Amino acid sequence: MTAVAILPSRSEAATIADVTSAVDQAIDDPTALIINADCSLDSATTAAFSAVPTRARKLPITHVPAGKGRQVLYALQLVEMPPDTVVLIADTDTRNPEPAMYRALLDAARAGAGCAVADYRRYWDEGNLTHHIARPLLAATGIDLPQPLAGDIALSDEACTYALAHRRDLPHELGECVDGYGIDAFLVTAAARSGQRVTGIPLERTKQHAPSFPHLPAIFQQAVPVLLAVTAERPLRAAEHPGRVAYQLTDRPIPDDRLAAMVTALDRLAPHTTELSADPWPAPLFAAWRATRNGIPAAQAATTLWPFYIERVRTWLTTSHLPITARGARLAEAHQRLVRWITNDTNLQEMTP
Repeated sequence: MTAVAILPSRSEAATIADVTSAVDQAIDDPTALIINADCSLDSATTAAFSAVPTRARKLPITHVPAGKGRQVLYALQLVEMPPDTVVLIADTDTRNPEPAMYRALLDAARAGAGCAVADYRRYWDEGNLTHHIARPLLAATGIDLPQPLAGDIALSDEACTYALAHRRDLPHELGECVDGYGIDAFLVTAAARSGQRVTGIPLERTKQHAPSFPHLPAIFQQAVPVLLAVTAERPLRAAEHPGRVAYQLTDRPIPDDRLAAMVTALDRLAPHTTELSADPWPAPLFAAWRATRNGIPAAQAATTLWPFYIERVRTWLTTSHLPITARGARLAEAHQRLVRWITNDTNLQEMTP
């Protein structure tokens, strides 16, 4: 099986070389191709990518329109992939890339998975969209991946073909979200809806990468409409073993001044009001999912959810005094509650004449 690796980047000159080298070592094939789809404003990232000696062929693509999804989809459309090709997509801001991780993803795709997603630990204060929205929502459709928005994934050629075809059929507003941060959820669910197996690859490591907190609004605005839309279309089935949900977090102390700055930033995005805390999470998320399922545009439902999500993150940051296991248990409890509500609601709707 041949392999194609896609490395989307924007101003990642400091990290892309190590990622490229680790990906090349994982592939270890002179017939493979590593594509850097870059949207940087200067040539530093492309130069760093091009300078890395590799066994695989390299293809730098510059001036790709900004947006992670646009970069990934552009690269996918660019290459004519023979049958049995596996596609690796790797984040280029990773500060601790390891060939073994990429190799494990490729091996899973070669073994028949339509989509293999890296399951690494996250620091407790990171991955807010994943822990509070993406994982529990997707679990209600039968896709329970600890890190469904990991960014480091391997896909079969069938899953890629299905995703490209499905992207062309999306309404404009939702397609714009997929062209941004919504790409990860879109690819995972596209693989599942193509009928192929989706799996997480456990990794006993915590991902080191550029902070995502400063991009919280953009990530929400682009990923959440996709998550609401794909989970509201037709829930598949609740994930198996709902009683054994576990959230594995890595603890770390946050200085008081940094924590205060994060809360202040959240207050600017959506000030705290008593209304926001009146209906505990995940009730607002369930309401947004149900609204989308009943015909409200996903982007509109996401806009309504936004202040409640900010309240959830603000409240979550105040739990630093709790043991890390207790924090993980709180996430698991909210996860199970949402899956139960969605499953019961779906069953009720299906039984209604």
